[in-house]
Amino acid sequence: MTAPDAARPARDRSDWRLFKQLLPYLFDNRQQLILPLVLLVPLAVAQAMQPVLIGQAISLINQENSSWPFLRDLSLQSGLNILIALLLTTIAIRLSLDGFQSFLVQKVGQRITWSIRNDLFAHVTSLAMRFFDRTPVGKLITRLTSDVNALGDVFATGAVGIISDFFTLLVSAVIMLLIDWRLGLLLIFLLLPVTGLIVYFQQQYRRANYQAREQLSLLNANLQENIAGIEVVQLFRRERFNAELFRKTNQTYIEAVDTTIFYDSAVSATLEWIALVAIAVVIGVGGLLVVGATIEIGTLTTFILFAQRLFEPLRQFADKFTAIQAGLTAIERINDLLDEPVEIRDPAKPATLPTATSQQGTVLPGEIRFKHVWFGYKPDEYVLKDLDFTIRPGEKVALVGPTGAGKSSIIRLLCRLYEVSKGQILLDGVDVRDLTQADLRQRMAIILQDGFLFSGDVKSNIMLGEDYPLAAVKQAAEQTNIASFIEALPQSYDTQLRERGTNLSGGQKQLLAFARAAIRNPGILVLDEATANLDVGTEATIQAALDKLLEDRTAIIIAHRLSTIRNVDRILVLKQGRLVEQGSHDQLLAAEGLYASLYQLQMLGR
Repeated sequence: MTAPDAARPARDRSDWRLFKQLLPYLFDNRQQLILPLVLLVPLAVAQAMQPVLIGQAISLINQENSSWPFLRDLSLQSGLNILIALLLTTIAIRLSLDGFQSFLVQKVGQRITWSIRNDLFAHVTSLAMRFFDRTPVGKLITRLTSDVNALGDVFATGAVGIISDFFTLLVSAVIMLLIDWRLGLLLIFLLLPVTGLIVYFQQQYRRANYQAREQLSLLNANLQENIAGIEVVQLFRRERFNAELFRKTNQTYIEAVDTTIFYDSAVSATLEWIALVAIAVVIGVGGLLVVGATIEIGTLTTFILFAQRLFEPLRQFADKFTAIQAGLTAIERINDLLDEPVEIRDPAKPATLPTATSQQGTVLPGEIRFKHVWFGYKPDEYVLKDLDFTIRPGEKVALVGPTGAGKSSIIRLLCRLYEVSKGQILLDGVDVRDLTQADLRQRMAIILQDGFLFSGDVKSNIMLGEDYPLAAVKQAAEQTNIASFIEALPQSYDTQLRERGTNLSGGQKQLLAFARAAIRNPGILVLDEATANLDVGTEATIQAALDKLLEDRTAIIIAHRLSTIRNVDRILVLKQGRLVEQGSHDQLLAAEGLYASLYQLQMLGR
């Protein structure tokens, strides 16, 4: 997703187009919406009838012809008692149904936001690494939390009840026209400028709100970056410098929020003044009609009350204006993220690996073929150029080369975190793009230099969501010679780890990565500087377990310490994305090429 520039105005999208984004979710909850929509009818009729009943009471007291015929046949007290009973009935209907209807609507709204949040998280986690390379984490967190919460606020504040208010407006308009079409048309006509102003202000507000939320994304990104890098911030005494950068971002955000406040206040003030003007116009025009004996006092009273009630839905809209527009902005921003294409997808008809029928638990070493592979993180800026090599089943191959030669990029392509720009990567003769991602990654395990740990206990960080028995976890720890380290922890395998495993050392976190790999019994094992964070004694212990773990497996090893890869079957030497040499350690030293130069430099360094 290319994040919209903060200075660029938000895309013009009508409210209807934005509302259509919710239609699939509304359809999924259609049964829960039936009762709230049915309750709109008695609520709207009850509210619209209140001015009519009060007007009828005035007409009855004045013995006017506009009072209902059946009331004129009764005594004044009896007629008033009936009107009072009807008025109390309308009030009782509203008191009993209004809160219940609002509860039902809000409940559906929260289910919708729950579904949107789940879909958004699932979509984001399915996006390719290329998307995360260009999108700050803070911006994604804002979309997943603040924007979804803003959408939820639309329902939580009862703003969706505006549907009920507009339905009431429609019923009131019909009743007014039936009572007196002249005053009815007059009030309806006065709604036109109000509607125009609301449309104008809501467009301006949403543009301003879009920019405000973009600035909030930048603010969160700045905050997340500083917290994640707090060690560097403090070590290099950047507190004051970073605080000034944060202050500037914060100031820009506040200025954007001030603009939204201006338009929000403008809507409320405009509606209040026009409502008063409407009452004055009704009194003026209605007074002339009363003087001319065209209408009676009871009818005029009814329309004065209608003038107040008619603008009540719009007043409520003004009160909830901020939540509604923030919700529409949230839909727009969420839709921007949902529109981000999933670059790496499973094929419609996935292929089956030739060895996929082997018994479960059997190690299945695979053949890896890079066939004229080109790849670049940016178009036409290739970091891998025409790579063509084959790693045979069970072969141990090391990738070496200067920094930036493309070693880690090879691993990312093999795991299909990125798609190749040109060429093919074959696993046992099958293009990795023809396999499901689950099948591909089930065949391999990767041990990175910096193993990431999740909040939770030790055993869950080894299982990573899969259903392994505790005995299998312990066996994997024994197999990699790290069982003694785990058992020395306060609660052994049940020891709770903090976020990113901050209560473990860097070497201890790395040790758990070996157990993760061992428990999955992969046919292909990838080591990316896997022992770089270990001390010499621990590395020797792990190396013994690693030699056993590598048996009967295809292995790709990335190591900057060339002395650790002397015993591999073959070494591939990369330079600027090209394969420049390959062979055994002794063969490459004898060739006196790039590998020999790198090895001699490391030996001199020692």
